Amino acid sequence: MSEDLQKQPVEDAQPSVSQFEPLSPKHWIRFEQVGGLEALKRQARIKIIEPFKNPALFKKFNKTAGGGLLLYGPPGCGKTFFARAIAGECNAAFFNVSIHDILDMYLGNSEKNIQALFDTARAQRPAVIFIDEIDALGRKRELMRHSSLTTTINQFLAQLDGVESDNENLLVIGATNAPWDVDSAFRRPGRFDMTLFVPPPDQDSRQQILAGMLSELPIGQLDYAELAQLSAHFSGADIKGWVDQVSETVIESILETGQERLIEQADLVAQRSHLKPSTLEWLEAAKNVVEYANQSGVYDELADYLDQHPTTKKRKIGFF
Repeated sequence: MSEDLQKQPVEDAQPSVSQFEPLSPKHWIRFEQVGGLEALKRQARIKIIEPFKNPALFKKFNKTAGGGLLLYGPPGCGKTFFARAIAGECNAAFFNVSIHDILDMYLGNSEKNIQALFDTARAQRPAVIFIDEIDALGRKRELMRHSSLTTTINQFLAQLDGVESDNENLLVIGATNAPWDVDSAFRRPGRFDMTLFVPPPDQDSRQQILAGMLSELPIGQLDYAELAQLSAHFSGADIKGWVDQVSETVIESILETGQERLIEQADLVAQRSHLKPSTLEWLEAAKNVVEYANQSGVYDELADYLDQHPTTKKRKIGFF
């Protein structure tokens, strides 16, 4: 196991159920606080949220609330934030779990951590367990470096299946930047069989994100539509980095001149020329997956997005 997962030896390394605590309700969010992603919200409402809100209707068709959902997309595009909003819409306790909260260097402790996590969440249903970087746990066997994770994976899948426990009203959301690296055992029916693509924010979403971030700062007259156009393919994290760098530049200017001033359109435009969207590398890699590994159609949403939002000009065959 990698060094960053290791802990210093202690006399009692036994995990306890109390190590997993849900997010305080005062920090719950709703879809209205998520900029854009309207198509994704509609899918989430139908597939996930409505079963929580209308259990009687869905039980008539042998459907229950809960299950497994895999969110995937480029880094920094709000998968965690969107998962929080799903929990808020479901009025469910939200457990935000990192892979480091689960994996432990001591033999058997990772399995106990998983048991503790699911027991705690079941006790507070309706509940949502969100696990970021799920591919670190569910990586394809041929890509896995540590065979010692086999028992940990088996325990996780057993808890996800609800073999010995009732998982109704328990939703497990896994997030990954590389869904193509997730083992097929994790994608079987009853596990992470629902998949949603979380794309980079579109034009309207970028405009909303920019307006929200800049509204808290001393700003002059800004053209948000132009700024949104300039930030094509930017992730939410890219936009935040852009605004942060502009703020630092303006602060430096004030310190040097001793004169207060506002953030202006020219500041944002000038800083933009030094930035490159972080999503481009991911989108280029995703093209290969769509072209050569989408026989099952699981990446159809991604394929549609790439068709509608080309990152580069298509190459023409021939001499002209």
